[in-house]
Order: sequence, then C-alpha cells, then structure tokens
Amino acid sequence: MTGRARRGETARMCRWMAWHGQSVLMEELLFKTQHSLVDQSLHSRLGAETTNGDGFGLGWYGVGDGPGVYHSVEPAWNDANLRHLAAHIASPLFLAHVRATTGTAVQQTNCHPFMEGQWLFVHNGLVNEFHEVRRDLMLALDPQSFAAIQGSTDSEVLFHLALSMGLDDGPIEALERTLGFIEDVQRHRGIVPALQASIGVSDGETLWAVRYSSEGRSRTLFRSEDADAIRRLHPENARVQELHDTDRIVVSEPLAELAGAWHELPESSALTVLAGGEVSSQAFRPRAPGAAVSISADTPAA
Repeated sequence: MTGRARRGETARMCRWMAWHGQSVLMEELLFKTQHSLVDQSLHSRLGAETTNGDGFGLGWYGVGDGPGVYHSVEPAWNDANLRHLAAHIASPLFLAHVRATTGTAVQQTNCHPFMEGQWLFVHNGLVNEFHEVRRDLMLALDPQSFAAIQGSTDSEVLFHLALSMGLDDGPIEALERTLGFIEDVQRHRGIVPALQASIGVSDGETLWAVRYSSEGRSRTLFRSEDADAIRRLHPENARVQELHDTDRIVVSEPLAELAGAWHELPESSALTVLAGGEVSSQAFRPRAPGAAVSISADTPAA
C-alpha cells in the first residue's frame, strides 16, 4: 500500500522533565537552574519551537495516596500559582511538562501529566494523522480506559492504550505494544508510520523513559550522569555538591551547561530508574500485538 503524505505532522513539540532522588523543593529544578523547565517554556534550545506556552502540568508523589497533579492553561512563565506551589512542595519523585500543541485545544484536560491510579505519564511528540486513526485507537481501549479519556490529545489516548496493553505488568513492554499497534493502524489506513514518542512514566516507585520515532529522528532526551562523577567534575559548583548518589534527572534539554553532566539517550531506547538511583537501559522495539488490533473489517482503509 502506498503511503500518503504526512500532511498532519507539525514541527511543534513540548518539553518535559522528571526528578527521582532526594526530596527537593520543586522550584529548585523548575525555576532556579540555569536552563530550567520554565526557562525552556520560553527559550527552548533543542526544539523546533523556542516557545512552549500552551499550558503547563506538574505531577508529584508525596505523603498522600497516589500522585498530586496541577494543570494550568497559563504559560508556565506567567503562572503565579505554579511559582508559589513549587516554592512550598517538596517531592522525591515528580514530572513536569510544558506544552506546545500540535493542533488540539488549549484546555486543562489536554495538559500533561496524565494520571490514572498511581500512574503519571508525560509525552513529547505526536501520532501523525491522529484525526484519521483516532477511532481505531479508541476502539482498542478497554472499557475503563475508554471512559477515562477527558481531553482530545493523541498523548492521552497513547497513555490509555498503554494501560490497556499491560502498563501495570511491564511499562516498557506495554509501550512497545502500544507504539507497534499505532504504527500498524497507520499502515492499515495508508499512512506512512510517523510517530514521535519521548515519554516519561512513573508508578511512584520507578521512573521509565522512552525515546523513539518511526523515522529514527527522535525528540531529544537526556539523563543526568552519576552524581558522584558530577560532583568530582564540578567541585566549584555549590549546588552540584548537594546532589545525593541516588539523584537522577531525565530531561528533554539539559538544565544547565555542565560538562560531563548529561548523557543523551540513544535512538530507540528505554531507560529505567529505580528507587536508590540504579539506572538501566535497553533497546526499545515496538511490535504490533495482533490480537489487540480491533479495526472493524467493514471499515475500509482510507
């Protein structure tokens, strides 16, 4: 089948970050670093768009049951509530996201992180021609996930597909099945598979990150190097010296210009960060779960 042009793809993208380590005030990373996430919302250096002002979201784990979340359609740099909350909430594990929409509405239900139960999920990227494949993707959701969709983004559908395909049992494998399924649906519809997926997901204990694109030109994603190595490389930096060995950061763009402090995740790879700071990586290979494909036989391919 000859693939049609990817007319639905746009260059816009989001930025996100995740912290896993000692409990810190969130303002330390959201506002006080040299190239903080809030700074990236105005001055992204590695994205196709320099401005990510279509909303902001923050999800964190603390003393209550499950994660707390805060969403706003205000640009991150202009949200006084965010600045106040970040100066008063400390967390050992949190994810934050600044949004640049690829066409869906600017509304709170479209802001990341998305939450379900203990899970938090952020995404930078897109499902190309989402409007043409959305019905097929929605029909593959289990009833609980179908009913939980509140917004209109491809990212939220991607998250609930992963929940339907076994996120609770194995996040990396579930995401491989999810992205493989989406690419398979795109092929069936005559769309050249075109996914961009820089993903962060956590259950409150472990942090997982994925960097993948159908064409091998993925959105940027970095992790911090070993804290002891960073301390030894930068003895002059007082803030760096406060890092614990368990501290890990995953970011769309480095938060500071510190030589040797950042490692770019390879194409088609997945990262796992355990409590205690242990880090492992593996290849990420999407594969279509044939039994999950639920495209109606009487619905012709476009």
